[in-house]
Amino acid sequence: MGSDMTPATEDEIHQATLSQLYERGVEMDRIAELVFYLQKDFHEHLSLQECRHHVEQVLTKREVQNAILTGIQLDQLAEKKGLEEPLLDMIRRDESLYGIDEILATSILNVYGSIGMTNYGFVDRMKPGILKDLNDASDGQIHTFLDDLVGAVAASAAARLSHNRKRQTEQDFQTP
Repeated sequence: MGSDMTPATEDEIHQATLSQLYERGVEMDRIAELVFYLQKDFHEHLSLQECRHHVEQVLTKREVQNAILTGIQLDQLAEKKGLEEPLLDMIRRDESLYGIDEILATSILNVYGSIGMTNYGFVDRMKPGILKDLNDASDGQIHTFLDDLVGAVAASAAARLSHNRKRQTEQDFQTP
């Protein structure tokens, strides 16, 4: 990636984001499963492949990449005790009143509109699939930020999918 003098390219930042997610145990198919979970009751013939496509598209946005890279770094610093108290304790415990992890996730949701916020609220409460796994701290990893960021990516991908499906339906009705 870019040095102190040379900024990283868009592709380098995208690849770093995907690599960091993978290193933290987050695979694209697991996020796609969350999208499917959110949208299966609303869209006929929905496939995991279509859900994954929308996840991949969300992850190309620079705002999304910035949030993910920042959140993962904060989680890793907390694991290494590289933050000062009382912040370290709040992040290590995923303090319910801390809320900055949700604020960072909101930066992703803002890219895709209010439907993303609704989807996010639902998966954040229910903690299905990979979100349940990320909240299980038994492996010693801290995912205070990552669980919210993954939920936000899935919620945004679900919003993107819904917007695209609606647009396609409207075009189908306009075609004679």
